[in-house]
Amino acid sequence: MKITINYKFLRQLLRYGTGLSVSCVAGCAAVGPDYTAPQINVPVKWQASLPHGGSTTELLNWWTAFNDPTLIRLLQSAEADSPTLARAASAIATARADREKAEAGLLPRSSLGAGVTRTGSHRLGSAAGDPSTITTNAGAMSTTKSAALDASWEADLFGSVRRSKEGATARLEARGAEWHDARISLAAEVGNEYVNFRACQMLVRSQQSNLDSLRRTADSTRFAVENELTAPAEMTLATAGIANAAASLRAQQAECDLGVKALVALTGINEPDLRQELAAEKPDIPASPDLDVNTVPVQLLSQRPDLVASERNLAAASADIGVAEAQRYPRLSLLGSISVARTETIGIGTSTAPWSIGPSLTLPLFDGGALGAQVASARASYQAALANYQSAVRTAVKEAEQSLVRLDAVSKRSIDIANAARDYRRYFDAAEQNWKAGGISLLTLEEARRNALQAEQVDISTRRDRVLYGISLYKALGGGWQYLDNMKVAGTSQ
Repeated sequence: MKITINYKFLRQLLRYGTGLSVSCVAGCAAVGPDYTAPQINVPVKWQASLPHGGSTTELLNWWTAFNDPTLIRLLQSAEADSPTLARAASAIATARADREKAEAGLLPRSSLGAGVTRTGSHRLGSAAGDPSTITTNAGAMSTTKSAALDASWEADLFGSVRRSKEGATARLEARGAEWHDARISLAAEVGNEYVNFRACQMLVRSQQSNLDSLRRTADSTRFAVENELTAPAEMTLATAGIANAAASLRAQQAECDLGVKALVALTGINEPDLRQELAAEKPDIPASPDLDVNTVPVQLLSQRPDLVASERNLAAASADIGVAEAQRYPRLSLLGSISVARTETIGIGTSTAPWSIGPSLTLPLFDGGALGAQVASARASYQAALANYQSAVRTAVKEAEQSLVRLDAVSKRSIDIANAARDYRRYFDAAEQNWKAGGISLLTLEEARRNALQAEQVDISTRRDRVLYGISLYKALGGGWQYLDNMKVAGTSQ
């Protein structure tokens, strides 16, 4: 049997539904608040000193300005193989699917079904002369073949679908901003671990140099004790100093090993390969350029992806209020159905093609306050999202201001600390020559050694902190990410 569908009916349904939908979009008001971004009170200018070094760079070029190929390779490896970024990208895909689902609410829905049914009956009887015997005679058999098309189109009278799409779009933009925030946070974390590891290597080198110096002093002391030129207690002091320095060196080496483990977890590079790459470079803390802070605090609202995500979540919460409000209003749908069926019985066939089309109005009457509670819940969620956004803005300004203060303070004291380390080392060198000449005791020499070692370690830590505070400022300023220019995610398109 050949079944045909009346496409004239379908065209009529589509024409009717399209006209109704267009008229609603043009003339039907969407209930709920129309979203506007809130005004947040932030300082009009920075209250902390801004970087003013001779070498400044923009956020976008900051990592390359380190001029450290190893750091750049680690950053690239981390971004290429990061579970955090993969999870954020999956959230984007989910949000995009939700938006497509919301957009589908403006389009008609239809379903097509088909079936074949066979029916018949049997007459029961008994053979003549033998009532215990039952015989059957086949009755009439019929076959029915049918196909049906059902379609519906709900008019978005009060903006439920439009608000749903609005909220889904805002959430998609929020997930995209969160991806960029995760990317910036990942880069900052890799940079922190790398700088800490280089500083650790320098501290190991300093500890090793100190241990070697102590051993040379012990050899000289042993010679003096054996020749009764000094008291045996001097040798005891020398060996105690060696044991203490060796223990400190092992503890520092363990810290470096922990740093390698952290970089392996962040970058996904095999540990032997990573150790080989890190060992190929001379252990030194990369010199970071000063950031060119040419923005004002209010520009953080468009420069930090976490703030963009928070504001977009607020917009989505506002749209949810409209969705909840629309559920309290009537719903108008256009329903249509067409079917064809053919039944054949003993060679005789009959065909039917019934169809129907018309509007359906649904009005919520009694729900025990459930719909009102949904609206109240949506409004409460909006207030919570607003509070989160306000808190995020204040936190962003605080983080940037604190990073500026720390960076300024460490920059000012770094020169004095470097000079102190240099002079303590010179004093120790002079004291060592004086000790060899018998002018001072070993105890005095060891005090000079401790001062020189401590000053050198403080200098290394200060150099490290200056870079770490720069990285903190880089992250606090949004990492060069711009919302309007950078809403594309690697491997995806919005």
